Amino acid sequence: MTVRLPIVLVALSMALAGPVAAQAPAPAAPARPAPSAPATPAAPAAAAPSPDRVLARVQGIEIRQADLDAAEEDIGGQATAQMNPDQKRDYLLGFVIDLTIAARAAEGRGIQNGPDFARKMVYYRNKLLVESLLAAETAARVTEAEMRKIYDEQRARITPEEEVRARHILVETEEEARAIIAQLRGGADFAALAKEKSKDPGGAEGGDLGFFTKAQMVPEFANAAFAMKPGDVSTDPVKSQFGWHIIKLEERRPRAIPTFEQVKGQIEDFLTRRAQADLVQKLRAEAQVERLVPPAAPAMPVIPGAPATPGAAPAPAAPATPRP
Repeated sequence: MTVRLPIVLVALSMALAGPVAAQAPAPAAPARPAPSAPATPAAPAAAAPSPDRVLARVQGIEIRQADLDAAEEDIGGQATAQMNPDQKRDYLLGFVIDLTIAARAAEGRGIQNGPDFARKMVYYRNKLLVESLLAAETAARVTEAEMRKIYDEQRARITPEEEVRARHILVETEEEARAIIAQLRGGADFAALAKEKSKDPGGAEGGDLGFFTKAQMVPEFANAAFAMKPGDVSTDPVKSQFGWHIIKLEERRPRAIPTFEQVKGQIEDFLTRRAQADLVQKLRAEAQVERLVPPAAPAMPVIPGAPATPGAAPAPAAPATPRP
């Protein structure tokens, strides 16, 4: 979308004002009931494998399901997302087997006795402890009830807002725009002219901008579009920083507020960050810390066009190119 202003999403209030849910399809015609067949009992869900189950041995060292679980937490994600359970197990088991073989080889060379090994072990132990602490804090504070409370609070603060759906044709000059308006008055199809004339990438879609609120557009465009009624076409072209617009208003409607399920993930992320930040701040306040080195000097403000090195000539600024 080329005439939209940059939008900064502020925590949850903007998340709750996010994409509108898709319209539900029209109900289908009632189907003629089919002869009932005896119900087939559902297969019982597979039980989770025991973490103590031994899956392999490497030079006498047992590899258990718990080792695979730890490996999945470490390297899983996209690496195993498309695998079925058996493929994932084989992949992780092979990884842990190779890890164990290589680790035994490292021990055989005495790498664990090197000068930095113990220090790194302390660092990674602390890192694992912190990750486990943060996970426990998150589990305790990020609950379904707390997420719904945040949703209800933010939903109550949202002012009902109108949104419109419009098409536009964007051209370089006022003369071009007025010529197109004349063609439209003569019966030309707006979408076809948008595909042919508009310099906006959305012209390929007939100039359709979808639904938007007033705040999502540059003022000149927004004021013109929201002053129109469905079916109206600009009688005069609209000038903005992007060029000259001819607008056709398609629809107006109140903007729907997303459901809890639509924004649950965003609320969960927000509460997770808040819970972890609160814990870290609390721990810092309670700890006795003595810094033995002076703090770094504040960074100097960067002045556009100023030379990076004293005495050097500033580089010429590139000409600003407005986005269409």
